[in-house]
Amino acid sequence: MSPWRRRRREKRELGQNTKYVELLLVADKAEFQKHDYNLEKTKLKLLEAANLVDKFYKALNIRVALIGLEIWTTQDKINVSDNPHSTLAAFLSWRRKQRQILPNDNAQLITGKSFQGTTIGLSPLKVMCSDYESGGVNTDHSDLAVGVAATMAHEMGHNFGMTHDTKGCCQSKAEDGGCIMAPATGHPFPRIFNDCNRRELMSFLSSGGGKCLYNLPNTKAMYGGQRCGNGYLEEGEECDCGEEEECTSPCCNASNCTLKAGAECAHGVCCHNCKLKSPGVLCRPSSGPCDLPEYCDGKTESCPANFYLMDGTSCADGKAYCYTGMCLTLDLQCRSLWGRDGRSAPDKCFTEVNKAGDMYGNCGKDLLGKYRSCTDRDAKCGKIQCSTSATKPIGNNAVIIETSITDGKKKIYCKGTHVYKLPHGDPEPQTDALDPGLVMTGTKCGDNSICFHGECRNNSFLKADECNSKCHGHGLCNNNHNCHCDAGWAPPQCDQKGSGGSVDSGPVISQSETHGLHMASAVKYDAFLIGCPPPSPTTGSSSPVTPKGIKWV
Repeated sequence: MSPWRRRRREKRELGQNTKYVELLLVADKAEFQKHDYNLEKTKLKLLEAANLVDKFYKALNIRVALIGLEIWTTQDKINVSDNPHSTLAAFLSWRRKQRQILPNDNAQLITGKSFQGTTIGLSPLKVMCSDYESGGVNTDHSDLAVGVAATMAHEMGHNFGMTHDTKGCCQSKAEDGGCIMAPATGHPFPRIFNDCNRRELMSFLSSGGGKCLYNLPNTKAMYGGQRCGNGYLEEGEECDCGEEEECTSPCCNASNCTLKAGAECAHGVCCHNCKLKSPGVLCRPSSGPCDLPEYCDGKTESCPANFYLMDGTSCADGKAYCYTGMCLTLDLQCRSLWGRDGRSAPDKCFTEVNKAGDMYGNCGKDLLGKYRSCTDRDAKCGKIQCSTSATKPIGNNAVIIETSITDGKKKIYCKGTHVYKLPHGDPEPQTDALDPGLVMTGTKCGDNSICFHGECRNNSFLKADECNSKCHGHGLCNNNHNCHCDAGWAPPQCDQKGSGGSVDSGPVISQSETHGLHMASAVKYDAFLIGCPPPSPTTGSSSPVTPKGIKWV
């Protein structure tokens, strides 16, 4: 298959295959107070908001499954203040620890407090599925659930790599609510994504982002109980193709979620013409140097969860590291900002520009929202500096920053981006998403060093080398910390002859399928617990999960 045809097929699969966000939703004490200290009132508002977010994202072929709802009724578990930057940092740190109890793809905090200025939400850009950064903070600024739903969908959109709409993107009239990714919101509230958002989402996914979105959600942890017609395969169901009016499956009876006569399966890429595909059939090819292929197991209709090389694994011939399934080179980030001829500028651009500690050169913002000056060590984790012949960045709302510095007798031109302008043209920063002109977390910044929150840190904390050592030189660890073995070696530890792969990715029957792969929740309150036991760490199984409903304990 030619590279062009393969890219076209992979793009089609990215767009057509349903993706799933397992969402943890948290409300602080101020939100509880806002609803008169009434638990049921608070819960109903947030459930309605979560359902609306799911509805908004269905238009992008993404389902948002609420797997955890936590309301802090007596005291906040983090410091929630009017500073969105410190609140976001505290919440993401809390979420990181919480993932060990309740695994989730994304977490959103809803607060009853107001943030400084006109900010109603804040989130990092292009971080969906990141263990450290996938989430956002949102102010509940309306009595209507659709208000906070629109804000949450907007901040989650930034996590998906969507930036603010520029002129010409939104075709929806203001009186109809406009578009979700508009830089400002009003009443009526927005409910739709547009083609600009779809293109940015596709760019994020095709670059290797969103690797956690391909496994079915753990329905044991899903909030709301079992229901035929919700599109999730649950205990007692043979299939579920959604509501009767939206079901298009020739294999499934939508009225009672049973298979039609003679059918073995109804949906999923491991199901063809109502029959299960054979074990070992490739169901999800590798999408890049940090991604791993998955195979049907012959027992279930779904492809196994999407596995990728462990964070901190070397890629791009040692020039970069894998992070959340992406091989994050500076050149790639420059191309995404400037176009095809974008490439990383000389190191001196980073050290000279980013030591300024202002809006033009910095290492991000501190917890007070003030720009941080970069040390020489951290300089390559600050504002990305590029060399390019392009006269302006991609996107109409990006502002060019060009700096010339002298290196001996040679003059070097460094190009960076500043802020995203609002539609009326004022040079104000995009206040609800962290700076898209910063070097991405996970980018290599030196020997055995990786960018992490604007700092250049030793990559030993990711423990990739430690894990890879157990694969006996014949494979590398995946994100589940299991060895993915080279062709000719068998999992789990790649120390015996076999056909390659891992215990997670399904059986491999054809070594040719691996050609081209180069290896180098509970719903919780302070006083109440609603739901089921938290899911096991092996949520990424290809076997269907079966819920047992909601349990009060």
